[in-house]
Parts: sequence; structure tokens; C-alpha cells
Amino acid sequence: MKEKVWNFMMENQMLSPGDRIVAGVSGGGDSMALLDVLFQLQEQGGFALAALHVNHGLRGGEAARDEQLVENYCRPRGISYKSVHLDVATLARQQKISVEEAGRRARLLALQEFANAWGGAKIALAHHKNDLAETVLHHLARGAGLRGMAGIRPVNGTVIRPFLGIEKQEIVHYLYTENIPWETDSTNLTDTYTRNRIRHHVVDYLEKQINPKAVEHIASAARIAKEADRYLANQGAELLTRHGCMEADGVHLEASFFAAPPIVQMYGILAAAEQLLGSRKDL
Repeated sequence: MKEKVWNFMMENQMLSPGDRIVAGVSGGGDSMALLDVLFQLQEQGGFALAALHVNHGLRGGEAARDEQLVENYCRPRGISYKSVHLDVATLARQQKISVEEAGRRARLLALQEFANAWGGAKIALAHHKNDLAETVLHHLARGAGLRGMAGIRPVNGTVIRPFLGIEKQEIVHYLYTENIPWETDSTNLTDTYTRNRIRHHVVDYLEKQINPKAVEHIASAARIAKEADRYLANQGAELLTRHGCMEADGVHLEASFFAAPPIVQMYGILAAAEQLLGSRKDL
């Protein structure tokens, strides 16, 4: 599996000479496998490695157990390690969002802060093909265009996802064959969170009742959607540059703008809206 992950990292240009990489490590199987693979590839890749664990303050003894597990793995191997304690339940109430979303945001912010403090390091997350399939299905259910159908990207700014080319079953096999310690988050076994319900009931049904390669095929479709979105975004931006202009009261589009194919117009208008709003988030 290490060779497969290495090839995926090279194909997606995740590494540059002298990189520093901070792995987000929860203590679960996926992140512990990622930490071990990166540790094994460290010399080959010529990068420095650190690990950050975020204790969300939600699971009492389980959370303390997971934190200790990560520290016990890192310390004898000389991996730089830090643990951050957060009160995610309070953050969720303050921000008026779900605990799941509050945890995701807080975790990423903690990783970004640690990466910046460690000299602008890249952040490695353990999302894999099954996560990608779940994300695509979730986006489709909520309503999504090509960007949403692309799901999770292998590289997004300073965030890299070396496991996005492998499936969960490969990770589980690696954990057992390499005798890597890991713990199970009991909340992953419940249907409390939307992602869990998609995993337990939708993806599981698709693989068992429709096609055992459903995850692989959804991931393949996501890659196509990503490339199509990238191409159309470039076409839309070019159309806006040729037939639109930014003025004091907004973006003005010439009549010739609307001679382009409708899908390219749509992307051109998205580009204009992004200029006005400064972001594509929630657009």
C-alpha cells in the first residue's frame, strides 16, 4: 500500500523537496495508518513529519485514550507531536451550527495554526475513496453542481489527502498486517451524524445490493467531474474577461457574453459573483 500511496502523491504533486507535513491524527484507524505510511515514506520523500491530535472534549475517557495512543506512537519514533484541547460543544452553540460541523472547522483551524507555526507546513488528512463517495452522495442529496460532484480534492491549497486513491478495506488490511495500534470512535458506530447514516445505509446498500465496486465507480465519476469543473471554470473566467467588466456598481456583462453556451455562461456568472463576494463559499 505504501507504493500505491507514494504513486498517488506523485501523480497529484503533493510533495516538494524539503516539505514539512503535519498529519491530522485522531487515533482512529484511517489517521493512524496515514501517520505510519508517512513515517515510512519520510526518508524517500525528503520531508519532515509532525502529528497534531485534537481532543474535542466530547467523549470523556475515550478521548483521553485516543490522545495517549497517538502520543505513544509518536514519542518512540521521534515524530514531533502536539495535542490541542477544544470545547466543541460550546463552539457549536456559539456558532449555531451542528457539533459535527463545529468539530470539523475547529480541527482544521487548529491544524492550520500548527502548520503555520511550524514554518508553513502542508496538512495531511486521511480521507479515502469511501469518504469521497460519501461526500459526493451527500452533496448530490443537498443539491450540487460539478464542483460538488467532484467531492473531496486530493490537493486543496496546503491540504493534501494521500489516501484518496485507496479504499477503506485496504487501510484495514494494512492496519492488521503492519500491527498498527488504533482505536474506534464509538460515535462512528451510531447514526447520529449525517455522514454516518450515508455510510451505514446508503453506501453499504450500494456495495451489497447494487455493485460491489460502487465506491470505486463513484470515485471515478468524481475525478471526471473535477476535471470538467476545472475546464468550465477556466472557460467561464475567460468569457468574463472578454465580455464583462468590473465597475463601481458591480460587474457589467456585454450582450456578447450571452452568445456563449449556457453552461459556460453559468460559470462566467459564478466567476463574476465570486469577484463581488470575494469567495465561492455557500454560493
